[in-house]
Amino acid sequence: MAINLLTNENIWFDKYKYDNAELQYYKHLSGSIPANTPVKNTVKKCSETQSAMQGADVELCSRVTTLEKENQSLHKEVEQLRLMLSKLELRISSVEKSACPTPVVCPQAQPNKPDANKPKEVDGDVDDIDLFGSSDEESAEAERIREERLRQYADKKSKKPAVIAKSSILLDVKPWDDETDMKKLEECVRTVKMDGLVWGASKLVSVGYGIKKLQIQCVVEDDKVGTDHLEEEITKFEDYVQSVDVAAFNKV
Repeated sequence: MAINLLTNENIWFDKYKYDNAELQYYKHLSGSIPANTPVKNTVKKCSETQSAMQGADVELCSRVTTLEKENQSLHKEVEQLRLMLSKLELRISSVEKSACPTPVVCPQAQPNKPDANKPKEVDGDVDDIDLFGSSDEESAEAERIREERLRQYADKKSKKPAVIAKSSILLDVKPWDDETDMKKLEECVRTVKMDGLVWGASKLVSVGYGIKKLQIQCVVEDDKVGTDHLEEEITKFEDYVQSVDVAAFNKV
């Protein structure tokens, strides 16, 4: 219990040490303590520490001064930027005002006033008055000119040659077997004559197993020759022709 009470008391138990150190310090200042004593070494260390602290304070002061200068320069730059921004806003507002079209003010409706240049109405029925001075003779002349132009256009159109629709057809004519005389088969095909039919080039194409088919080109007029009728005429040569197919059909 007594120990706990002593721990709570504010008592400077080692005060004698500080008193002794202070006494030794003053003796050192008066020169009564040798140079190699521990107290003198301690005083020397304290002086060195104090000088080091003074150097640190000087460095800190210089750094604070540098920061203050940089802060002032930054304040100046920020102020310049603000001025430039305000000038830019003024220029933009002036440009926008000049770019906007001037609003058109509609005039107020005025009461109808009689026009001095407008002719006065004549009493009576104005529908019977012909303002343009037209007559039945002029309308008949205009009708005659119109009919004449229509007749000329019809004559010009009738003299223009009509476009004839034509088609290019590639036929595959197949024989019965490899013993069929292909030269005779082609002669039979070319004997087919029709109005609007023109035969073209031909060649033999191998099918397989020694059998060849005849590919022949022809140009026909669509209004005169049909493919079905042309195939019927070719298949009439039953001794040579087995079948006829349209390999290609193109408009000319």
